[in-house]
Amino acid sequence: MRCILRAFALLVICVPAWAAGLGNITDSEASGGLREALTQGAGRAVEMLGRKDGFLANKKVRIPLPDGLAQVEPVMRMAGRGKDFDQLVTAMNRAAEAAVPEAKTLLVDAVKQMSVEDARTILSGGDDSATRYFKSKTQTRLAEKFLPVVKQSTDRLALAEQYNKLAGQAAGFGLVKSEDAQIEGYVTRKALDGLYLMIGEEEKAIRRNPVQAAGSLAQKVFGMLGQ
Repeated sequence: MRCILRAFALLVICVPAWAAGLGNITDSEASGGLREALTQGAGRAVEMLGRKDGFLANKKVRIPLPDGLAQVEPVMRMAGRGKDFDQLVTAMNRAAEAAVPEAKTLLVDAVKQMSVEDARTILSGGDDSATRYFKSKTQTRLAEKFLPVVKQSTDRLALAEQYNKLAGQAAGFGLVKSEDAQIEGYVTRKALDGLYLMIGEEEKAIRRNPVQAAGSLAQKVFGMLGQ
């Protein structure tokens, strides 16, 4: 009970102080500083993922085999098909790496279109509020951009074609998720998950250490939030 009371007291003390800090930031400063930081964070995420081994060598976002293939992988490896699985995993991650640069323009557009109210909501909405904003504004259009890039890469492998045939049938019986019935759809979804994950990490890093923010205005906005 004492711990609960202490936590409540701390919340009562900190919230007005934090709100006062945010209140000292003008609308122009809030939106301008946030745009600086979001442009930087999104750019870094795209840069990190959209290069060779950006997905494949990063355990946080590396795309594994779909469940439908992972279940039969041990048996297939014993039958000498391990190389096929390795090639598919590499191809899936290379496809994601090739697709991610397509995101930059849409992410920057989302920043430009951000309203003052959006900025205030993001600044007061928690560690992942900017990431959620990006996701709500770009996910559908990014999926449309990623899909043909991914498909071009995965279509080159026979195992991907075999998976699509088998998974399509299995999905009809509920054995495979419908969104995973086509390898290109699965990779596109995982690529987007990885992109938003890395954007989220950039957002948290800026909130924890405002000195990392893109410019003086962004540093001022996030610095005041940390007071």
